[in-house]
Amino acid sequence: MAKATRKDKRLARHARVRKHISGTPEKPRLCVFKSSKNIYAQVIDDTTGNTLAAASTLDKDIKAKTPNGGNKEAAKFVGESVAKKAIDKGISEVAFDRGGFLFHGRVKELADSAREAGLKF
Repeated sequence: MAKATRKDKRLARHARVRKHISGTPEKPRLCVFKSSKNIYAQVIDDTTGNTLAAASTLDKDIKAKTPNGGNKEAAKFVGESVAKKAIDKGISEVAFDRGGFLFHGRVKELADSAREAGLKF
């Protein structure tokens, strides 16, 4: 029997959370993914499978503000950006999906900055 890797454990946590969280047109899902070098956020309507708004540290405007995408400062800019894009599309309330990651560090910073920019969750 193979030993479960960190990625396998994270994916199991994500699957467990996704059983309960689903994005609807009224309250889409704010999904977060982080790698060692970047962080990504998407607002997704799961009924149609459409991405309504997205931001990451690979976006030109965010990359210009902070060259290192793997820190809390970059996560803060991504949270602000995705919140502004969602509010521009008329989305004010979302369900937060941490993607199996701990709600700590970069994920928490992204969530806090999205809240400050006007998203409710």
